[in-house]
Amino acid sequence: MDSVDPLDVLVVAPHPDDAEISVGGTILACKNQGMRVGVVELTNGEPTPHGSPEIRAAETDRATTILQLDWRENLQLPNRSLQEDLDSRRKLAVTFRQTRPSTILAPYWEDAHPDHIAASHLADAARFWSKLTKTDMPGEPYWPPQIFYFWSIHLRIHPKPAFVHDISATIDQKMEAVRCYESQVIQGRPEGFPTILDDIRDRARYWGWTIGTAYGEPFASREEIAIDSLNSLS
Repeated sequence: MDSVDPLDVLVVAPHPDDAEISVGGTILACKNQGMRVGVVELTNGEPTPHGSPEIRAAETDRATTILQLDWRENLQLPNRSLQEDLDSRRKLAVTFRQTRPSTILAPYWEDAHPDHIAASHLADAARFWSKLTKTDMPGEPYWPPQIFYFWSIHLRIHPKPAFVHDISATIDQKMEAVRCYESQVIQGRPEGFPTILDDIRDRARYWGWTIGTAYGEPFASREEIAIDSLNSLS
């Protein structure tokens, strides 16, 4: 297991492009605050109609540069048949022990895409496994202090978030990173309004509206969120 300086934030993404679409603005905002941010993809996202493993890897490299990520890795678990099995749980738990993130961002637990649901369950289970002692997993036991859940894009539901992160200052860079995935968001997509790029930006605009800013990204939490001052709230 390669040594990695501890991360402030680690995004668990089912496929390449999920991090950019769901939390790209938050990643960039965290980077602007001097935080160390990483992404672990569970699968390579293939096959898709216009992609290939090589195309997706090249797209991911371009997006990584825009996001200024400190660390990124793909666990190469099976796309379209991602399971919350013990082997997958172990691989993700080892990643948590390797990167030691203060905060995990994982997919919301309800979605139309089975891989997204499995990824959410995997993140929860691997977070627990990461702290185990008397195991053959490499690395020191580690319990990531907090986990928040980001919205997926396949199921048209409207859960109430625990908080919405203001990404007004980073929306343009977020959309630039999303556009890197041309095989997924441009090729073969309808050209008339609204395009998938319109949808992504407009959803961010809606969430920004809910908190009185230009753009935002929503997050859920199963646990209460601690603050040390009412000044933390806006």
